[in-house]
Amino acid sequence: MDKKKKVVLAFSGGLDTSFCAKYLSEDLGYEVHTAIANTGGFSLAELESIEQRAIKLGAASHATLDVTKDYYEKSIKYMIAGNVLRNGTYPISVSSERIFQAIAIIEYAKSIGADAVAHGSTGAGNDQVRFDLTFQILAPDIEIITPTRDMKLTREYEINYLKQHGYEADFTKMEYSINKGLWGTSIGGKETLKSEQTLPEHAYPSQVTATEPETLKITFDKGEVVAVNGNEVPDRIEAIRQIEAAGAKFGIGRDMHIGDTIIGIKGRVGFEAAGPILIIAAHKMLEKHTLVKWQQYWKDQIGTWYGMFLHEAQYLDPVMRDMEAFLESTQKHVCGTVEVILRPYSYTLVGVDSPYDLMKTDFGEYGEINNAWDADDVKGFTTIMGNPMKVYYNVLNRAEGNKAND
Repeated sequence: MDKKKKVVLAFSGGLDTSFCAKYLSEDLGYEVHTAIANTGGFSLAELESIEQRAIKLGAASHATLDVTKDYYEKSIKYMIAGNVLRNGTYPISVSSERIFQAIAIIEYAKSIGADAVAHGSTGAGNDQVRFDLTFQILAPDIEIITPTRDMKLTREYEINYLKQHGYEADFTKMEYSINKGLWGTSIGGKETLKSEQTLPEHAYPSQVTATEPETLKITFDKGEVVAVNGNEVPDRIEAIRQIEAAGAKFGIGRDMHIGDTIIGIKGRVGFEAAGPILIIAAHKMLEKHTLVKWQQYWKDQIGTWYGMFLHEAQYLDPVMRDMEAFLESTQKHVCGTVEVILRPYSYTLVGVDSPYDLMKTDFGEYGEINNAWDADDVKGFTTIMGNPMKVYYNVLNRAEGNKAND
């Protein structure tokens, strides 16, 4: 009897990947090994439930791959350093996780000698490109199988197929598609498909429970969060979770992202990301005090490109490492504490306390006093500074005057 080929299926436990688990085994004859890559969005109970579902579906084995630390060290840290908000709004929450999930899945597939790797992405979104491209680069000899995309299946077909093969589960279609991760939660469906509508209150997983203002203090060391409200938090991931909890109860970090997808159409998704929004806002304010203007300028350019490349599945391009090196070098003096006032659906950045605050100088105080220059210095500086414009207008007026006299 011929030995079955091995396939590793990126398995979330939802309808599409449940169908894939059965289809790959029953119709294509593969030995199916399921794996889930956790980037911080699943609880222990959820992971155990997903494993049980995989085994019931007939998986030969199931692996839970925790890559949360890698995700922080190799992505989130740089998204904070770059103040990355796609289109000035979206902290690239779930989309940034997909690359690290794909890397973990393909590395696991290689480690067990798999002949193929599979995922349940449809043909209508970005994730199919993120998975495919990562798999192709890191394991060009491993076959990629995508039943959901290739067969253009309906929910009804998948549910009936599973029933026919002895597996029944509650796959009641949820009102919204929720994807939770360490760096935010995306919410898709219904209103997100209509340009003129927005998500109602009940669509957000976190509900507003706090009404009285609270003060939040975020302390950074070299651009990374090291303390919350004066309490040191050595674990960077735990620090993010603490800030997320502080802001989520006020409904902070909710918004709608509209942007260009990898596949060339406009996409719209709701999200809640209290932690990322508060951290980036506080970090950016601290940078305004501790970086010179050209560092800030070039960081804005690099941060935009870094976010775009990350969103569009280009994480493995070597230019990303170059941008990360630049971003990391700018964080040397981004140290200090930022005070934020939290209110329902809003926040106020109060101020910063940093030993590297460039406002704390002996040279002078803006609009108040000048210690390092006098009136004659400013007069001379202004004269020289104005020379290029003076030359331009002098030549322009002369040329137009000569034209009028012709």
